[in-house]
Amino acid sequence: MIKIDEITKVLRNNNIEFISGVPDSIFKDLCLEFENNFKSKHIVAANEGSSIGLAIGYHLASNKIPIVYLQNSGLGNIINPITSLASSRVYKIPMILIIGWRGEIIRKKQLSDEPQHKDQGMITQKMLETINVKYKILDKKSNFKKIFSNLKTDAIKSSRPVALLVRKNTFDKPSSKKRIIPKKNNLFSREEALLTLIKRVPKKIPKISTTGMLSRELNEFNLKNKLEKNTFMCVGGMGHAISIATGVAFKKKSKVLCLDGDGAITMHLGALSTSSKINNIIHVVFNNDSHDSVGGQRTASSGTDYYKVAKLMGYKYSKRVKNKKGLNSAIIEILKNKHSSFLEIICTKGSRSNLSRPKKSMIDYKKMFKNFLKYETR
Repeated sequence: MIKIDEITKVLRNNNIEFISGVPDSIFKDLCLEFENNFKSKHIVAANEGSSIGLAIGYHLASNKIPIVYLQNSGLGNIINPITSLASSRVYKIPMILIIGWRGEIIRKKQLSDEPQHKDQGMITQKMLETINVKYKILDKKSNFKKIFSNLKTDAIKSSRPVALLVRKNTFDKPSSKKRIIPKKNNLFSREEALLTLIKRVPKKIPKISTTGMLSRELNEFNLKNKLEKNTFMCVGGMGHAISIATGVAFKKKSKVLCLDGDGAITMHLGALSTSSKINNIIHVVFNNDSHDSVGGQRTASSGTDYYKVAKLMGYKYSKRVKNKKGLNSAIIEILKNKHSSFLEIICTKGSRSNLSRPKKSMIDYKKMFKNFLKYETR
């Protein structure tokens, strides 16, 4: 395996002074290294496309090569800025992309992975080829120093983005790992907050939940209480839960509940300008200041008062709570409110190690949810 220390040494020796991206589980320890030892050179971005914009701006100001890291699920977010700005046919902006390959292909066979990564894993190489991004595959046996040097040379000579496509289990642990430990406080966990909310919300209200641990926590509760039919889990499409919920609310008369996260809402924050205009939408954001499902790294919007942003974006009711008493009070107010509602819940990061995954196929969940909307809601 390639040691994290070796990667940071190579980056320093190549005078890399700008790194930006969206945290990914494959890069869990690498992101931690960036955060601890490259902090003045590292920017966590709101989404992958934003990282490309940041990299373009940095190159224009410095004439140096920036690094952008992302999971391959984020390729869709970078296509526009890559092809319409950084391309060798437009502004010719050199940069190096480091891409985590979920749903990877080995000898024409796809390794087992979550459903949301299957299509993306299969088309990742073709996508890079289509947008004219030369790439090299990096695995645990690769010579990182040599591959990185060659890619950097190619980026400079061709004046275009190039990429490292990284397989799972490529990186070793850093020799001295400084974990970012959250401060102890009186906040409740996301799961505790979620269950407090769900138990008070009428079962007839449709629920759309965001990517990551929150959906898994909700799915466990639903399974135990035979409520799977009333939930649509966004296993992929990070940041789009509120738009899906808004689409449902546009058609239905009943209230519709969106269960969101701080990392997800930041990805496509502009969607709030649409959802806030729908009177039957309830938008709840669980804010733990982290990308919890991929390692707990901080979000680009760490410290943001989302409830204030939501108010400015048009939500008629907007509030923040930090404890069970405040949450119970807010639930009563939201259910009585006849206009769009936004609730920010401050909670701790982390989840149970024994948290299960959805057991049915995504198609089965979709069928149950559609039938629920058709026959059991107004």
